[in-house]
Amino acid sequence: MLRLRDVVQRSVPPRNSPLYSGLWQRAGYKTQPGPQVTEQPGLKLFSTAEATVQTGAGHACRMREKSLTMASLSPQVKAVEYAVRGPIVIRAGDIEKRLQQGGKESFTEVIKANIGDAHAMGQQPITFLRQVVALCCYPELLQSPSFPEDAKQRAQRILQGCGGQSLGSYSASQGVECIRQHVAEFITERDQGVPSDWNNIYLTTGASDGIMSILKLLVSGEGSGRTGVLIPIPQYPLYSAALSELDAVHIHYYLDEDSCWALDIEELQRAYLSAKQLCTPRALCIINPGNPTGQVQSKKCIEEVLHFAYEENLFIMADEVYQDNVYSADCHFHSFKKVLYEMGPEYFNNVELVSFHSTSKGYTGECGFRGGYMEVLNMDPRVKEQLVKLLSVRLCPPVPGQAAMDVIVNPPREHEPSYAQFIKEKSSVLDVLAQKARLTEQILNSVPGIKCNPVQGAMYAFPRIFIPPRAIQEAKARSMAPDMLYCLKLLEETGICVVPGSGFGQREGTYHFRMTILPSPEKLTVLLGKLKEFHLRFLEEYSREGAQSSSLHREEGAH
Repeated sequence: MLRLRDVVQRSVPPRNSPLYSGLWQRAGYKTQPGPQVTEQPGLKLFSTAEATVQTGAGHACRMREKSLTMASLSPQVKAVEYAVRGPIVIRAGDIEKRLQQGGKESFTEVIKANIGDAHAMGQQPITFLRQVVALCCYPELLQSPSFPEDAKQRAQRILQGCGGQSLGSYSASQGVECIRQHVAEFITERDQGVPSDWNNIYLTTGASDGIMSILKLLVSGEGSGRTGVLIPIPQYPLYSAALSELDAVHIHYYLDEDSCWALDIEELQRAYLSAKQLCTPRALCIINPGNPTGQVQSKKCIEEVLHFAYEENLFIMADEVYQDNVYSADCHFHSFKKVLYEMGPEYFNNVELVSFHSTSKGYTGECGFRGGYMEVLNMDPRVKEQLVKLLSVRLCPPVPGQAAMDVIVNPPREHEPSYAQFIKEKSSVLDVLAQKARLTEQILNSVPGIKCNPVQGAMYAFPRIFIPPRAIQEAKARSMAPDMLYCLKLLEETGICVVPGSGFGQREGTYHFRMTILPSPEKLTVLLGKLKEFHLRFLEEYSREGAQSSSLHREEGAH
């Protein structure tokens, strides 16, 4: 068997041969340069050349100008901001490393409440999902008596849909066909019989991949013809980041904080009419349940939005990744598709709608698998061909993520052996999240100068915080947003990492932060207790009159 080192040895002439000397002479050297490494056959020439670079061999070394610099970097990339992994999180990582290396702080750990990463915060995987994915990854386990038959049946079905019956093969760009069929069946069942065609289902690398793909289709034009996209404020920074990258116009519509972050149709109309003077509004994004605001939109609100989109010929993007995360007893998840269907054929057959779902949220929290899907309704068939072309450029979504998505849309049924354990685990996750949503709202609202709307759904609280004028002045002097200063001090004094509201957008003169409710109940209680103590110290440090904060709290509590 011929090995690489044999090839190298045979290709390098002996050091004492004329050919060897000739190599260096042709390279511009009168003698063989040093130093030499003689103990590793086959590597002599390479070692000598490396040493020449290090020493310069008497030649001046001129550093060439970089081809890619900040001056030549795409301005769209410079415009991208993503607060969820922004400066606060980077600083948290530095502090965490210092603690791990024995550094001293006034706290013993960094509590990362900045991102909706359930497993990183201690949530345990759903057994059935991991069983099916494990069987798909290592089919020899199909012979093991340790795995239930319903998990084996699902794994076998998925593998039959894969090239070579292997999860390691590429799938079609739209995804594995049988998984797309299962998604369509899931949607039909979820929406109580509203039909779903699996040809309209596209599997994606998380919901983010699908959102970005659709925005790429939508964005075009220049000047007043440039595409504008309506996005909620506060919003998940993926949308603003993607629009900046694509050089589209951000059209902000503000959610109503005084009405539990409801979507006000008059505000939507205001934003649309204002933007029409500058660009061409083409799409409307809605996040329901909301991120970062945690609201669940009513059916009436969704009907109004769909009617507005119908009248103004807007393409709707419905981000529904938190559809399983509804905690308030008087709230219910209504899919945009189901409401559209119930509005009648004139709406259902005309409004262009794409809805998104993901493995990352819900009760599974499988962020790392990067699984997701989108359902596309009423898209021009020729544009759908362009969508498939666009998706084919990235070949296919990760097939293990597709398998994980399959389990979410095709869970154990009541007659199957894994059903009891599956329901127990699913209910436990959602019940604990509901408990933590109530706990978060309760404790935050007990703090003077903090006002938190009910966390009706999703995984976050987005409380409004009072920041004294002196702190605002200090933040301006340090060229940062006031809530950035607040969150930075919170991190450095307590080890708690949350995201400033300015990273999500907020009304002028208001300040917030987003925190996840994912830590364990015990850790969340500690976090909220530390946050309360910090906030009171912050007010005392920056307020000359402590009555300012308490009067604001009483005033806001009356809303």
